[in-house]
Amino acid sequence: MKDITQRFSKTAKSMQRSAIRELLKFTNNPDVISFAGGFPAPDLFPIEKMKEVACEVLDEDGAKALQYGETEGDLKLRKLLVERYNRQGFNIDVKNLVIVTASQQGLDLVSKIFLNRGDKVVCGLPSYLGALQAFNAYGANMIGIRYDAALDSTLEVLQTLKELPKFIYTIPDFQNPSGVTMSEADRRMVLRIAEKYDVLVVEDCPYREVRFDGEHIKTMYEIDNSGRVILLGTFSKIFVPGFRLGWIVAHEKIIDKIVTAKQSVDLCSPVLDQKIAAKFLEKGYLDQNIPKIIENYRRKRDGMIAAFEKYMPEGVQWTRPEGGLFLFITLPDYMDAKDLFDIAIKENVAFVLGNAFFCDGSGKNTMRINFSYMSEEMNTEGVKRLATAIRKLMN
Repeated sequence: MKDITQRFSKTAKSMQRSAIRELLKFTNNPDVISFAGGFPAPDLFPIEKMKEVACEVLDEDGAKALQYGETEGDLKLRKLLVERYNRQGFNIDVKNLVIVTASQQGLDLVSKIFLNRGDKVVCGLPSYLGALQAFNAYGANMIGIRYDAALDSTLEVLQTLKELPKFIYTIPDFQNPSGVTMSEADRRMVLRIAEKYDVLVVEDCPYREVRFDGEHIKTMYEIDNSGRVILLGTFSKIFVPGFRLGWIVAHEKIIDKIVTAKQSVDLCSPVLDQKIAAKFLEKGYLDQNIPKIIENYRRKRDGMIAAFEKYMPEGVQWTRPEGGLFLFITLPDYMDAKDLFDIAIKENVAFVLGNAFFCDGSGKNTMRINFSYMSEEMNTEGVKRLATAIRKLMN
């Protein structure tokens, strides 16, 4: 065949490789300290309790655990998640929740059921790269805004053009990559604007329970009373990422369409993983482990910020997140993080280029730094190497 790529669909042609996954190729060298991935700390994985729970599941329910399951997800797991949300102030039942193969599949399925090619999606500048990939794959035209205050004027213009977005995408808690948390007042403002223009809101919440400082803020789903919010959750940051389990909470009509879309993708998420997760939840192990994660990540965040304060040259700025896994770094305007990356790799330290998170191609002087994966000592050493690379670029 002369050129097989010409046979690809429009969707396939619009797909882009993950900048993060591509950068990870540079970090195979064991001497490289990598701040690139959004990896949880592996020493916090509850391996012994997982062995216990897995054996119990196989002993008690092995045949069902190894069989196909319902597309909606394991009923016990769904009930446990619903009960957990309702204890936090929600008012949902199992008809409002579907299990998905991690929240990344949730983003894909939401895109699949709502987006036609050319449809508008409003998202932050910056915003989660995996979401941008999902929206782009379905041909979305992404409209980036830097501040929530710009949302009303942006939607007013789009309404005039008769091009209102299908939804607003937001990560209100410890946003990836910025680490910033949206106040309750801002969440309510977004909802008022969404209701004014009658658009949906996709609320991505992978980090919500990993809070170090401050008080928990209500989710937009809790605040909303119109059924327009679609909430995405995951076990990846509070349990284990290898299970690839997440969920979507939404109006039952949306959930019904999500289930239909999911049936053509994978029929069901891994049943054994779901049953182990349900047993882990039921025994109270999840709630026992989350405080350990929080304390560990708090120390790492504090240690990394202390290292930035000690070693970074003047002109470099960084966020101080109240939770999550990331710092967002802003270099002086005249600098390009891509040029810095080439120098940093020679110093055996890696990060993610910030412009990958900007749907408009801006953010060239920014970078995302992960503090959860490496040890505190390696984080400090990595910051020292990064500071050396920045000084070299400055000179």
